[in-house]
Amino acid sequence: MVSRLPGAIIRAILVMALAVLPSVVLPGVSVDSKQMAALVALFVGLMIFFEYKAEAPSLIEFRDAPPFNSCRFGLLFAVVALLSLVERDEVAPGSLGGLVSAVGALFGHMLDFNGSPVRMAALLLEGGIDSVAWPALRSAAGLAYAVGFCGTGLVVLLLVSAGWPWRGQAFNVWVNLPTFDPTTGKDVVSRLRRDAGINLLLGFFLPFVIPAVVRFGLGGIGAEAFLSPQTLIWTMAAWVFIPASLVLRGVAMLRVAQMVRQKRRASALAYDEAFFAA
Repeated sequence: MVSRLPGAIIRAILVMALAVLPSVVLPGVSVDSKQMAALVALFVGLMIFFEYKAEAPSLIEFRDAPPFNSCRFGLLFAVVALLSLVERDEVAPGSLGGLVSAVGALFGHMLDFNGSPVRMAALLLEGGIDSVAWPALRSAAGLAYAVGFCGTGLVVLLLVSAGWPWRGQAFNVWVNLPTFDPTTGKDVVSRLRRDAGINLLLGFFLPFVIPAVVRFGLGGIGAEAFLSPQTLIWTMAAWVFIPASLVLRGVAMLRVAQMVRQKRRASALAYDEAFFAA
């Protein structure tokens, strides 16, 4: 437990820094908003600390299978940081913020076509593409989706090319998949593949489904909400990160299923060799 303590502290600090990042980067944030961000940061920091300090986590998956969670955190951090720079440039223009804003506007226009996730994001607004908040939302959605899509692809490439989970390193399914019970149901490999397929499908369709659900369930969100920088940042970050996280989880479960299958084959081969040698 002592050996887990430094890692748990570092991870908690990093997550807390992410939670307060927009409040720190954006100028003119009210005291109440900063206090709320600090409260949220404290809550998520404590949760991460206890999850990583415990012998077995209850919520966080792949805790002992680096660098999976580090990659997911890096992806979310990149999206939030870039969107924060875009929103900062609206109030306090700068060279870096201007560059990121220009790239975001470019991606927003490139990805704004019928049926695209960026165009579907317009359903979040009450007035759709006619809303006064649509230009800002389009740029943020384009930048966030481009970063999320490319980042997810890079993480998948890294995991597959590097042979994750690492060979020769113990992989505890109970610890790394606390919400998955390998003792129930039929074959564990089949269940892992089934769950992986569900996660991949959800990850692909959620960027389209979430705005539609908000539009038809709530009638859309008022433009004034998305004119608030922090609301826009966290909404777009969640819109991108949740599907990306599901895709990565699906890929990870496929890799775990492949690992289990390979270990079964190796065990069967070793048994056959021992049997014939005897």
